Amino acid sequence: MQIAENFRLDGKVAIVTGASKGIGKFIALALAQQGAKVVVSSRKMDAVTAVADEFKSEGLEAIGIPCHMGDDAQVKSLAEQTIKAFGGIDIIVNNAAANPVFGPVQNAGDDAFDKIMDVNVKGPLNLAKYAYDSMKSRGGGSVVNISSIEGITPGQGLGLYSVSKAALIQLTKVLAREWGPDSIRANAICPGLIETKFSEALTSNDKILKMVMMKQALPMLAQPEDIAGLALFLASDASKFVTGATIIADGGYTI
Repeated sequence: MQIAENFRLDGKVAIVTGASKGIGKFIALALAQQGAKVVVSSRKMDAVTAVADEFKSEGLEAIGIPCHMGDDAQVKSLAEQTIKAFGGIDIIVNNAAANPVFGPVQNAGDDAFDKIMDVNVKGPLNLAKYAYDSMKSRGGGSVVNISSIEGITPGQGLGLYSVSKAALIQLTKVLAREWGPDSIRANAICPGLIETKFSEALTSNDKILKMVMMKQALPMLAQPEDIAGLALFLASDASKFVTGATIIADGGYTI
């Protein structure tokens, strides 16, 4: 038996949200390089088209479908367009996230709470629901939710974001429990501080960055590609006995 072959995704169809840059883009690239047909999704058409064209120039199979994960009609359309284009869905990577506020929760309004929960929790749930029938009919599938260490231990000023990411972890466990009999797995990845556009406010702050480096076991600032291999593992048959797991990738920050 060639164990490495379990990482191959030939014939599989994957949707990666928030895939126009950062962690999502590298996850989409990893899945495509292993043979998956990949739907690159994010809010803007020009951004997802550019990434899909970049992948295709490397001989990979990809299309771009724009979607705002806080808009249920767009989420449903994303699933429907994927099935129309590629015949079904096998893998979902819920990477898109929103965090419009920074500061104590008592200063955050209902609008901010609703936006965070719609994009970070409701959107991933609905996309998984819209893909469920296709995954079941194809013999199973994999849902990979990108949570955060903020969902395990809250960081200062990120209270609502932490609540949403904790909810996403629990949602992952619920999907794993309920959909396991259909051979649909669900797992969560909790990255620590990764150098992306999304985290720029933190990584560009010398005081915060120094504090993080002092707490981490590994003396490095992680890059988006450092999460891609873990997502590939969870998307592929290499992890076919793994479901309901919450895997921390934080350089030892939470030890």
